[in-house]
Amino acid sequence: MIQAFGRLRGLPAAGLLAGLVAAGGVASAEDLRGKVELLARGGKALAKGSDVRQAVVFFEPKVPRPTRAPEAPFTVSTEDKEFRPRVLAIPRGSKVRFPNSDPILHNVFSVSGANSFDFGLYRKGPGQTRRFDAPGLVRVFCNVHHSMVAYIWVLATPFSISPAADGTFTLANLPKGPGKLTVWHEQAEPWTIDLQVPTPGTVAARLEITRPRIPPHVDKSGRSYFRNSREKYGG
Repeated sequence: MIQAFGRLRGLPAAGLLAGLVAAGGVASAEDLRGKVELLARGGKALAKGSDVRQAVVFFEPKVPRPTRAPEAPFTVSTEDKEFRPRVLAIPRGSKVRFPNSDPILHNVFSVSGANSFDFGLYRKGPGQTRRFDAPGLVRVFCNVHHSMVAYIWVLATPFSISPAADGTFTLANLPKGPGKLTVWHEQAEPWTIDLQVPTPGTVAARLEITRPRIPPHVDKSGRSYFRNSREKYGG
């Protein structure tokens, strides 16, 4: 269940659009301001252990705007048996390098459709680089360590941001006109809304945390990481 704020700063919901609330003013013509809140099941209290800064907020204009991939690759490193950063948003066509900073072996892979890859086992060092041309979410795992998870959002829009620690965000320099706003977090269902830029008020999204931080998954061969366990994992 994903909800929109009913109130913000003590003001009642404006009812203009689901998820939009009055904020005592109009955002500048090409800026879109908002706030993301993560809730526990049932819409209660802030979900413990969930970081709103790991959300990705992106706007897709009805008339698409071109993206430009940088020449230099982005980096997702393995450090202390974790991927860092855990969540990365990139324009399509970008390259990502996966160095190993640990003194142990890792095997970075993904089975996410056209963005699938498998680097095999590799030791500490600069690692390999992969170019991502297909828009969508890339789920990245280590074939050695079940707890290692990363997410790469390959975006076909240049308008994206992650919220601040308090959940607020501002998407600047948006083109005027209709489009779709999406808020994604690894532990919730994606939240989307159609809106018009400029739009009055502040976009407010409440996402209910329903998924574990380490998602159920199998290794690259489709087998459980826990060979002696009866626990079953889905893709």
